[in-house]
Amino acid sequence: MKQILFTAALILTTLFGYSQTVISGKVTDKKGEPIMGANIFLEGTYDGTSSDEEGNFSFSTEEKGVQTLLVSFISFETYKKTANVSQFKSLGIKLRENVNTLDAVTINAGTFEAGDNAKVTALKPLDVVTTASALGDFVGAIQTLPGTTTVDEDGRLFVRGGEAEETQIFVDGIRVFTPYAPTARNIPTRGRFSPFLFKGFSFSTGGYSAEYGQALSSVLEMNTVDAPTQEKTDISLMTVGAGLGNTQIWGDNSLSFNASYINLGPYQEIFPDRNTWNRPVQSASGEMVYRYKTGDTGLLKLYSAFSYADFDLIQDDINFKDGFRFGLNNRNLYFNGSYRDRLGDGWKISGGLSYTNDVSKVTVVDDKIRDDENSIHAKVKLQHKVSNRFKINFGAEYFLTSFKEEFDGFSTGEFQTKFKNDIAGAFVETDIYFSKRLASKVGVRFENSGLLNQITVSPRLSLAYKTGKNAQMSLAYGRFYQNPRNEYLKFANNLKAEQATHLIANYQYVHNKQIFRIEGYYKGYNDLVKYDSEFLLPSTNFTNEGNGYAKGIDVFWRDGKNIKNTEYWLSYSYLDTERDYKNFPTKATPGFAASHNMSAVVKHFLKDWKSQLGLSYNFASGRRYTNPNNEGFLNEKTINYNSLSFNWAYLLSQQKILYFSVNNVLGTQNVFGYNYKNTPDTNGLYARQAITPAADTFFFVGFFWTISDNKKDNQLNNL
Repeated sequence: MKQILFTAALILTTLFGYSQTVISGKVTDKKGEPIMGANIFLEGTYDGTSSDEEGNFSFSTEEKGVQTLLVSFISFETYKKTANVSQFKSLGIKLRENVNTLDAVTINAGTFEAGDNAKVTALKPLDVVTTASALGDFVGAIQTLPGTTTVDEDGRLFVRGGEAEETQIFVDGIRVFTPYAPTARNIPTRGRFSPFLFKGFSFSTGGYSAEYGQALSSVLEMNTVDAPTQEKTDISLMTVGAGLGNTQIWGDNSLSFNASYINLGPYQEIFPDRNTWNRPVQSASGEMVYRYKTGDTGLLKLYSAFSYADFDLIQDDINFKDGFRFGLNNRNLYFNGSYRDRLGDGWKISGGLSYTNDVSKVTVVDDKIRDDENSIHAKVKLQHKVSNRFKINFGAEYFLTSFKEEFDGFSTGEFQTKFKNDIAGAFVETDIYFSKRLASKVGVRFENSGLLNQITVSPRLSLAYKTGKNAQMSLAYGRFYQNPRNEYLKFANNLKAEQATHLIANYQYVHNKQIFRIEGYYKGYNDLVKYDSEFLLPSTNFTNEGNGYAKGIDVFWRDGKNIKNTEYWLSYSYLDTERDYKNFPTKATPGFAASHNMSAVVKHFLKDWKSQLGLSYNFASGRRYTNPNNEGFLNEKTINYNSLSFNWAYLLSQQKILYFSVNNVLGTQNVFGYNYKNTPDTNGLYARQAITPAADTFFFVGFFWTISDNKKDNQLNNL
């Protein structure tokens, strides 16, 4: 009996041994170094083990037939092999680095980002409202970054030797055709958008993605908040007006709006400037964002903005005995609808539609002008993640602009000009990650302009290499096209698109709340518009014979580590640029371009005072102007520009804040150029008048109150 039992046990043991399969191998990195602690297992089972210090592993399984073996380790891509389980013996497995980790290389030549998803944040969204010189304007905050030129009498973005029209602004990937509020000459404008509705932005000073076109110099993309975290009401009372905002959330829906009214009349009674105001500036504006989540991954956003502005003033002018009269009445409506979703199997879809209606009625001395512009932008984009190392984006878009101007001139009589311009575009772009240290972006853009009857091809290329744990280098090349301005196209339809070529080299170091960037660039211009008259008229002759260049170095440093409760950043830009365009008689440095620009921003939190103090200093070297008393064109320079601004935010309670700021606190009288008399005096000399700001110093006081269910909401951080 014992012998029978022993024999049966031996048979069962033998059969069981034959039913087990041993899986074995070694795990290394691409250099052949062993990886200890890697997880090795059969998918859908509990059979597995970990690699030892030599990278070796071995385990047994009862599974039969075709199985999937998975090998994973932190910072490496998961290895996957499907085969008959009998083939999983003495495997040599090399894991590849995961290119999607936080320490992987990023393609960032020419680009500054702010937002929750940005790996490197040069500016934060809150910097828009806490930077002293910005006064709550996106453009004002971005002007503290390198690559921008201080043109304080204008207020728009001038980037790397390019005019303001060469920078295009997008909301949620869709074009904004009239992003700035209208203003008079030598009075800076502001962006139309409230910073509180946006979660971040991406500012490209050059070499940007093939997704974007019709911009010779720069692209600013602003992204609205996807999902608000709480319902709240914002109330603001300011020295120049008042504002109201509210956010409501229900289910998968949310709605936010902001409305404001500005009237500079009372302020100018207390702080008069150098202008005579027949009607002081009055403006009303409102914005709304509606969001709806569709399913688990879809998001629909509807953004709309309306603004109205009206003023009439007389500016002192050496050539007008009674002053230079300028009046403006403007109405602007902007709508933007966007949608994005995941389609599965690595696919994403996004796109949208924008519509702009802008009507301006202008009085210039005795001439009356009415401009009507209607513009549409439609876009669709598909993204496919083929693998962690290869992604492809492609899409198509359509621009349509209808422009009409009615002119009633005191000396020229009445006439009308108009045009329609449609542009169809398509783009394709790939992100290729060769490793965690090396990546590239390769793309091309095609455009067809109906008005110009021209097809353009724009190649784009970026390359990034990680030189160390916290540092990397990047290179970028791109060709860019932009149709001529409306003020040219209304008189001429025989032109072609202006062209710019960008070359960029970048080095960046990021570690422990510190960022250092240095970037060199060269930009070549071709086919710039030239004309042969002092002022634009129906009889003016236009050509594309202009050209030019811009080259320079940008430096940026931000530190939030070394000084307790203090953040600061420093920007410096050197610019060398010349152009032969417009009615220039020769190639020269344009009057808006300064060779040296510098910004310094400091923010310090005083806990005991419940306050944040801020200082901003802006410097720009003198800019070119023409002195008719001497020979030459653009033959002299203005004095250097200097402006020191201060702000103080005091927390009255967790939801109430008192805000105070002074722009140009030292009252420095900056000069932007000179107006010269049209005729010389008896000595043959032309008298001149300095072009200066309407007011040397601007004071701003505001009270902000947030009403929400979250009583611990820190309003100082929100602002």
